[in-house]
Amino acid sequence: MHQITRPSNKHQYHRIKAYSKKSNSYAFFNCLTSDALLHKVEELLPEHRERLYPPTETLSMFLAQAMSADRSCQHIVNQAAVQRLCGGLTVSSTHTGGYCRARQRLPLEMVSHLTQYLGEQVSSQLPNEWRWQGRRVKMIDGTTVTMPDTPSNQASFPQQRGQQPGLGFPICRIVGITCLASGALLNAAIGRFNGKGGDEQTLLRTLQDTFQSGDVVVGDAFFATYFFMAAMQARGIDILMEQQGSRKRATDFRCGQKLGERDHLIVINKPKVRPYWMSETQYNVAPDALTIREFKASGKIMVTTMSCPKNYPKEMLKSLYKNRWHIELDIRNIKDTMGMNVLSCKTPEEARDRVKKLGHPRKLK
Repeated sequence: MHQITRPSNKHQYHRIKAYSKKSNSYAFFNCLTSDALLHKVEELLPEHRERLYPPTETLSMFLAQAMSADRSCQHIVNQAAVQRLCGGLTVSSTHTGGYCRARQRLPLEMVSHLTQYLGEQVSSQLPNEWRWQGRRVKMIDGTTVTMPDTPSNQASFPQQRGQQPGLGFPICRIVGITCLASGALLNAAIGRFNGKGGDEQTLLRTLQDTFQSGDVVVGDAFFATYFFMAAMQARGIDILMEQQGSRKRATDFRCGQKLGERDHLIVINKPKVRPYWMSETQYNVAPDALTIREFKASGKIMVTTMSCPKNYPKEMLKSLYKNRWHIELDIRNIKDTMGMNVLSCKTPEEARDRVKKLGHPRKLK
């Protein structure tokens, strides 16, 4: 009869130590409690009792879980139990219920504000030579993710209209703002893919406080709306975007103040119809007209509020707009790294939590 030989205690000890080193939850915990972040974390901590999974430790485990190849709750709870054992603490249960409830208690605002704070810290501490003309460039773009076909997900994030009931998956739209120099995500908003209030312009309006005076905002034609440009001009923020299709067809470089070949200043009037999302007071306060620069480069008609051709030659702006492709690559890199092309979240609340943890700077060169 074959006799089962148990490994020695020493061998088991080394196996447990090796297993515990694969856990990043303690590394995340040390990061959250470091001198750079501790004051911000304590500021955002909710009222809580001392439990097995206090908020800071729960968030550390959540981050490690999101970055792990095995994203199951059981896996991260097992790792935490091993870490406690190696640290000489009392042995904890490996049931996942306590951790799952603790994760649900994490305030979305805490996760969101920490993500924004980290992104802002990365962006503000970059060397000046990494900036464009000494200015910070922030990129806007949208993307989508799908998630499990649960009733709650379908209710909050319905599938595409073209799909038959029961054949599609819940899909949500994300609009993100990244730093061109570092690739760090500065902020993100999540919404419905279909239905009123789920378009990219609506989501962008919830993120406008991310931009600061002196910034340059680069995005595609979806975001070059009258009221967005007016809001940015009022705050001393410049934009560089492709012209919207409706205005592109009416472009005539023979009109306006000529600045160069296919380069001029034009005046556009405020839309006569007030948007559904704007109050009457906001509409009345908005300027009656905007003066913007319009130019053609590489077959595209561009619009910008950087109107001086000496300080901002057309070729310089053309070169800057070519960098817009970086946000496409950065968001794809973030989604692939964090396994977010298809979310595993079974509820809308979990999906929003995952999106708020998107911040992941690309490797700087």
